[in-house]
Amino acid sequence: MFHFSFQLPVMASVDLRPELTCSICLCIFTDPVTVPCGHSFCRTCIGNVMNTQGIGEYFCPECEEMFRIKPALKRNQSLSNITESFRSAEKRIVIPCANCILSPIPAVKTCLHCEASLCEDHLRAHSKSAEHVLTEPTTSLENRKCSVHKKVLEYYCCEDAACICMSCRLDGEHRGHQVETLNEASEKKKEKLRNILQKLTSQREETEERVQNLEVVKRQVRGKTAGETERVIALIRDIGEQLEDLKKHVLGEISRQAPQVSDLIRQLEIKKEELSRKMGDIEELCNMTNPLTVLQEQESDRADYCDAVDTERHDIEVHDVEDLDVGLIAETLHSGLTGIVTKVTRQPCVPEAPDMLLGVNTASDMLMDVNTASDDVSVSEDLKTASWSEIDHRRPERPERFQLNQVLSSSSFSTGRHYWEMEGSDFGSWVVGMTYPSIERKGRLSWIGDNNKSWRLENCDNLYSVKHDRNEILLPLSPSCHRFGIFLDYEAGRLSFYELCDPIKCLHTFTATFTDPLHAVFGVYEENTWVRV
Repeated sequence: MFHFSFQLPVMASVDLRPELTCSICLCIFTDPVTVPCGHSFCRTCIGNVMNTQGIGEYFCPECEEMFRIKPALKRNQSLSNITESFRSAEKRIVIPCANCILSPIPAVKTCLHCEASLCEDHLRAHSKSAEHVLTEPTTSLENRKCSVHKKVLEYYCCEDAACICMSCRLDGEHRGHQVETLNEASEKKKEKLRNILQKLTSQREETEERVQNLEVVKRQVRGKTAGETERVIALIRDIGEQLEDLKKHVLGEISRQAPQVSDLIRQLEIKKEELSRKMGDIEELCNMTNPLTVLQEQESDRADYCDAVDTERHDIEVHDVEDLDVGLIAETLHSGLTGIVTKVTRQPCVPEAPDMLLGVNTASDMLMDVNTASDDVSVSEDLKTASWSEIDHRRPERPERFQLNQVLSSSSFSTGRHYWEMEGSDFGSWVVGMTYPSIERKGRLSWIGDNNKSWRLENCDNLYSVKHDRNEILLPLSPSCHRFGIFLDYEAGRLSFYELCDPIKCLHTFTATFTDPLHAVFGVYEENTWVRV
């Protein structure tokens, strides 16, 4: 581990190769990072190794020190600088043959015993004895020899994780330790690294496959998002148009009631003008000085004036004017708003709503098949409701009839997307779901959800659960209401249950590869319980 920075001399740089080699990829460091134990690796190499280790099982591949949490990878800037300087120096260095005096020839091997680098010609004449160990051309001979005995490093001490010479093994501090030849130790480490590489390769392939799958999902989500956006915009535009129509209707009702007030005002204005005329005539007579003229006034006119005084009254009182019929106006407004809300809420308000506009069938015509109903299940005349019954119906024996309190839908689904809504009693135990028609009709395996042919949602004493192939999951949600929607996407292998309260909740989604047509199924298992399409 290095904590300093300097410009490497050209020849000295070669001596640092072992210190600048990543023990994972066995190449010169690329973007070196250091883990808490002090060992350094290429960022990509150690990152890939850590990704293969589980939580609480992180360890350094060099010293195998364990880490409780995934260690942070800190960039070793000093080591990075030295590595870059080394690469630059290595590009410029050429190790010459020690025996070519007149014209330097590049060496192809270095003998650690002779401490000399040799070209092709001199290598042929070189001793082939075991003590003459050959290696790649290098000037870093000191790193290839024991610092204590100055002998060639030939062994690897497994206990101390160190390269040692023969003297270290026989007489030195590593005497009695388990040792291996450098080639054996190197091959074991390479094998270990190959296993890690294989795992990394497998994980990379899995990751690539997941990326591809997510890209598909991303495109699907983008399409659904666009469809949902268009649906919401169209819905809001439609609501706006309906509200505008409702506004005109309500204002029209107000305007229709308003004219009676205006008519009364107009009648009173006419009455006021008539009274003013009569008052003017009387005042004119009163102002006359000639008694004869006053007395000779037409008798009929005088009778009119007297009648005006005796009989004139406010025959149209303010309290006689009818107020606006606020109740009628309120009812008109409320009915209109209710109609708008009902129209909106009847649309399938589930995450697949964009698809509802693109080939999804709303199964409003779903009916129950009485021929499959057990004797303890009553089916309503409209074939929409199943209820528990104390009456033993003594229905004819049929191979398709359930022995248990269940009934199938008469229609089935073998393709496409379908949505329908259900309602159940707020007590007791009832079940809704989907099943293949090949389900058993008698015995334990005929229970919905207790086999691999059916999927169910159950409400039992106001507790939700789902079940398939005897695997039951209790849902943490307490029922908020007893209206719910069922969405089936046959090709995608999805069966979803939604609670249609405010807000709407997705209770559970089954995923499967459907192989046969699916029927809706309804079960009522306690007295007075019922389910209705």
